[in-house]
Amino acid sequence: MDYIWTPWRYQYIKGAIAGNQPECIFCDAAKRTDDATTLVVHRGASSYVILNRFPYTNGHLMIVPYKHVAELVELDAATLGEIMQLAQRTEAAFKTLYKPEGINFGMNLGRAAGAGVTGHLHLHGLPRWAGDSNFMTVTGETRVLPEELSTTYERMRAALA
Repeated sequence: MDYIWTPWRYQYIKGAIAGNQPECIFCDAAKRTDDATTLVVHRGASSYVILNRFPYTNGHLMIVPYKHVAELVELDAATLGEIMQLAQRTEAAFKTLYKPEGINFGMNLGRAAGAGVTGHLHLHGLPRWAGDSNFMTVTGETRVLPEELSTTYERMRAALA
C-alpha cells in the first residue's frame, strides 16, 4: 500500500473539529499580520494574493479584494484594475518559476458555480501542464504535489515582491 502524506491538512481538520474556522477566511487573512502562516504572498492597495492551502497544482493561488463582496459589480474600478494587474504579475511569476504549458485564471461566483467561499469573491490562478489531471486525481481523488506549501510561499512571495 502507498501512503501520501499531507501534514498541512491536519491544521484544517483540527480547526474544523474544534469550530475554530473564521467566518470568512479571506477577511481573516487580510486583517492578520502573520503572512507566512496565512500564506499571503503579496499585499496591494485594494487586494492581496494568497496561496490556496489545498492546491490543485503547485503555485495555485487566489487574488482577493480586501472588501468582502460576492459580486464583481460591488467592486470599484481601481480594485478591479489592481486584481487584473496582479493577475498579470502572477502570470509572469508562473512562467518564470514553474514553466507551465498553460495557466488557468477564473472565478466561481455563487455556490451553484462552484464557489467554496460564496460571500467573498476571489480570482484563482493555477499553472497547468498536460497530464496534470492523471489517474490519481481522476480515479483516486488524490493530488500529488511535489513542492511543499512553505517552498511555494517563499518562491511566489519573492517573485511578486
